[in-house]
Order: sequence, then structure tokens, then C-alpha cells
Amino acid sequence: MKLSQYAKQVGVAYNTAWHWYQKGLIKGYQMPTGTIIVEAPEAVKEKLQGPLSVAIYARVSSTENKSKLDAQAKRLLDYCAARGYKIKEEIKEIGSGVNDTRPKLLKLLVNNDIDCIVVEHKDRLTRFGFNYIETLLKRQNKTIEVINEVQSEKEDIMQDFISIITSFCARIYGNRRSKRKTDKIIAELSQNNK
Repeated sequence: MKLSQYAKQVGVAYNTAWHWYQKGLIKGYQMPTGTIIVEAPEAVKEKLQGPLSVAIYARVSSTENKSKLDAQAKRLLDYCAARGYKIKEEIKEIGSGVNDTRPKLLKLLVNNDIDCIVVEHKDRLTRFGFNYIETLLKRQNKTIEVINEVQSEKEDIMQDFISIITSFCARIYGNRRSKRKTDKIIAELSQNNK
């Protein structure tokens, strides 16, 4: 069958199937016209479903939630084991989901040995810009697998919200006055939350 038909049947983009063909994961040949003919998906399904080279990424917003970090990582490890994935890296990080300078995540995003990043929730990777990250990783033939689409806990979202407020207050009012403004906003949010 044509490589384009193969890609549709397997449910991947043509570029992904082409890269698999280039890496030798799909057997076939190229006709003089340039058309690539490959084996039917059933014949190579086992090769493609073999263990992916994955990294698990677990994150919590603050050290107060550190105990939840290990539990989150264990759930990710169990999920990957059930799927037969080859776990290449296990990343645990403490930091706000709105912080775009998390060193462990940045290192992971440029790691060429990883085919897939597995996270429990989208917001464990980032609070904002998930689709940007996913799109850029697709260009590198990498994927992000989210195992649970449900939103995470209210406390974690509040901590990220506070981080956003702190960041913008610092920009607007300068570093000295931002702490006072932030403390005032946090107090108001706490009163409204009760």
C-alpha cells in the first residue's frame, strides 16, 4: 500500500510515517515515480507498538505538595509499564506551571533520545501554551501523552494564580512594592474563598 494510505490507516501524520520509513521501522520500497510502497499495518503493527522511549514528567507547584510528587510519578510509572513503554528518564520537578524557566523541563524538551513525554495532566507540563509545546515537539517527531484530561486540584491552581499575580505586580509596581500588593491580593482572595 502507499505510505499515505498507511499513515491514514494507522492514524498518524504522513510525516511521522515517512520518518518511520526512513528509520527502517516500516519495510517497503520507493518506486521510480517517488511513491513509497510499504507493508500493510498488520505486518508491522508489533514493531510500531513496541516500547517507546519515553520520559515521565511529574510536577507540583510547591514544596508543600512534595509528598504528592512521588505518588504522581508512581502513577506515571505504572501507566508506562502497563503500556509496555521503555522509560528512559523519570523527571520530578517542583515549580509553578506558569514558570517558563523550569530547568528540568527545558532539558527534557531538547532531549533527542526521547520519543514521548508522558504526563498525568496537561497542567503538569504547563498551565499555558500546552498546544505550542505539543506542536513544536511534533515537528521533532515527538509526542506528549496525557493520561488524565481532568483538571487538577484547586489549591494548585490557586498557587499558580498567585504566581501570575506576583509576576505582573513586580512588573507594574517594581520589586519592593510588589510583595505588599501581592500580600494584599492574596488576603482578599483568601477572604473571598472562604
